[in-house]
Amino acid sequence: MTDAVEHVDILIVGAGPVGMTLHLALAAGGRKSLLLDRRPPQALQADPRALALSHGARELLEQINSWPTRAATPIETIHVSQKDGFGRTLLDRSDYKLPALGYVVRYRDLAAALAVNLAADSLLAEAEILDIHADDQGATVALRHAGQLRTLRCQLLIHAEGTPTDDPAVSVSDYGQHAVICEVTPTPGHGKRAWERFTPDGPLALLPLGAEYSIVFTLPPAKADAVMALDDDAFIAALQAQFGRRMRFAKPGKRSRFPLALRMRDTLVKGCEVWIGNTAQTLHPVSGQGFNLGLRDAWQLSEILLKNGVDRSALENYAASRRLDRQGGAFFTDKIVKAFSNDFGPLKIARGLGLLALDLCPPARHFVAKRMIWGARAWP
Repeated sequence: MTDAVEHVDILIVGAGPVGMTLHLALAAGGRKSLLLDRRPPQALQADPRALALSHGARELLEQINSWPTRAATPIETIHVSQKDGFGRTLLDRSDYKLPALGYVVRYRDLAAALAVNLAADSLLAEAEILDIHADDQGATVALRHAGQLRTLRCQLLIHAEGTPTDDPAVSVSDYGQHAVICEVTPTPGHGKRAWERFTPDGPLALLPLGAEYSIVFTLPPAKADAVMALDDDAFIAALQAQFGRRMRFAKPGKRSRFPLALRMRDTLVKGCEVWIGNTAQTLHPVSGQGFNLGLRDAWQLSEILLKNGVDRSALENYAASRRLDRQGGAFFTDKIVKAFSNDFGPLKIARGLGLLALDLCPPARHFVAKRMIWGARAWP
């Protein structure tokens, strides 16, 4: 045990992709920070998720030399429709003169592309935080690392460690849905098209990943239990019944599941502490907005810190500047899920008319697409 206090300017808790993006963006501007993570570095390689990254996210990651080119599968078109109902909308990259609307990347591949750029002394892995004490001048963090107790003192403490559980500062709205995820092989091939198929049980997303589809199969908890227990043939039959007959599926991979809820932190900045990524907001996976929103948190915070340093008024300006993007993303995903996750006849007709109108009205369709690509700021 030691009484020595180690000093750092900026301490980032959480070395997932959002935390690493912030660290590397600061480093690119000449500002040092230290990453803490409770997990060993190899833990990120066990994450089963695939991430839908917008073209805007690619533009950000390329600026810190962390775009996983070989591991990213482009999405050239997105087909949006509802099960057993009329109306559909098709988004196409050619309308925006982009190589792709977005990309699908395995979580582990993105994490690896970011981690390769970390300096050897920039990460304390397997660090257990024992206590955090914040005051007017900064924060003191007591932790256990490599069997030793250590104390770090920082001017700014940034939380990027993942989804909060029991935190009174976070409002939670449970969707009563679970996401079952796995990879399947489509016949014919996916042609770089993603599908968002709305069903009464919840949205079904098919994301092109290599030669396969990464699927996000949204279901009520009891149905998710049943689907997880099915053998491969029965699982494919259940997936086929939800999607329809436009293509066939085979060879399902290992299945995982996650409960879904909307979590919104009331305040992003409190004194010398800032919350970004999933610690700030966790959205429903429909339309793939949550992770992209977290990357924009990290990037915009880095811009503020590089320009103004650790200035409290600038941090408050950061929080205010993120309000439209956060609330817009949460409102968009929340209302879509609630409007489409039912089988109410009149509402089904209204949804079909809405999808048809969106498809036939380019300005409205472009408004939606550009905000999916670049967020509320619609960065050029």
